[in-house]
Amino acid sequence: MRLDDEALERLVLDAQGGDAWAFGRIFDAFNEPIYRFIASRVNRPSDAEDLTQLVFVKALEALPRYEVRGIPFGGWLFRLARNTIIDHARTRRDHADLDAAAEQVADEAGPEAATLLRQDLDAVQRALAELTDEQREAIELRFFAGLSASEAAEVMGKQEGTIRGLQFRAIAALRRSLGMDLDIDDGGGSPAPGLARPNH
Repeated sequence: MRLDDEALERLVLDAQGGDAWAFGRIFDAFNEPIYRFIASRVNRPSDAEDLTQLVFVKALEALPRYEVRGIPFGGWLFRLARNTIIDHARTRRDHADLDAAAEQVADEAGPEAATLLRQDLDAVQRALAELTDEQREAIELRFFAGLSASEAAEVMGKQEGTIRGLQFRAIAALRRSLGMDLDIDDGGGSPAPGLARPNH
């Protein structure tokens, strides 16, 4: 569920006034992208679930101090998520444990498909690890969390053009590392990178 700016601003004001339903609507809108962002950074899905809950607890506690005319609410929430990850992992740069995804494919399509998926996921993780910290964060915010370039800029405290530059260089580096084309919408806001297997 994607809220427009006006609807989100009304919900934030209502939630600041103690309206639990309004905060529930905010949670529904942001829970999944916040979880995807955190899951791209931590080792276990269970940790990502716990940290996502913690972000919303922190958001509820800090909501009275949030100023609607300051940083956009989505950017503020992702900054809380970013800081929560830093508190949790400090300097570690872990990525999501993807065994569950491979197991699901094995259940649905058989062990051969799961093996191919695992090979692709391992290659992607290695390629992501070779990016600079800022490039990796830009990719995670844009394609794992599904943020626009302007929203990612708010989270990272940078100009939108800087985010697009980081994204462009990161995609070029990933293409080189993976030896495959990435079907990524460079300007719009495609929520996740589509990976094609290399041509032999």
